[in-house]
Amino acid sequence: MMLTVSRSKSENALERRELRSQPAAQQRPYHHGQLREALLSAAFDLLQEQQAAHISLRQVAKHAGVSHAAPYHYFPDRRQLLLALAERCMEAFYQKQVEAFERAGPDPLHQLVAIGEAYIQFALQHTNAFHLIFDPSLCIPDQPSPVHQANQQLLRFTIERCMAQGSVPPNDPDLVAAGMWGTVHGLAQLILLGHLPAEAARPALQALNGLS
Repeated sequence: MMLTVSRSKSENALERRELRSQPAAQQRPYHHGQLREALLSAAFDLLQEQQAAHISLRQVAKHAGVSHAAPYHYFPDRRQLLLALAERCMEAFYQKQVEAFERAGPDPLHQLVAIGEAYIQFALQHTNAFHLIFDPSLCIPDQPSPVHQANQQLLRFTIERCMAQGSVPPNDPDLVAAGMWGTVHGLAQLILLGHLPAEAARPALQALNGLS
């Protein structure tokens, strides 16, 4: 999913001024209103190397190759940047699970295991992004974003299909989804903390769902 941004003439003019204010060797050619996207990409890159708590607007501007003032036109403060970055991370998190779901074949039980494995893989490969997604000060509990809702719906849909074919006992799908989410998230945390090896994820998920 891509973030869409409405543009104005003043925004385009600001981008041109910000880019002109940089030395020629540092300028990067952002066209057609792509500066906001470039700033988010720069923030995502920085998140691979450090926790969100240490990312500043100044760092993001430097990494994107624009002036220190440029980010403030799109993100009035650091919190607004982190909110947008958390949504970007959630999109990547959700997309990884969708891709795993699609690769798993038609059996919903295999799809359920694949979603869980993708969840854990993202946590291991993008640990800082994973923590940002679930930061309750940014991603408010009981106020899920549209992407977060789509992620929940994917899990619920897969569980309902498992119930329909008899591979998961009939029950309230929302309760089963909550239990599955808690279990997979717990596995991810245990692996991140070193209490379980990463290679334990797949067999644990398979055993949980009655697969060998």
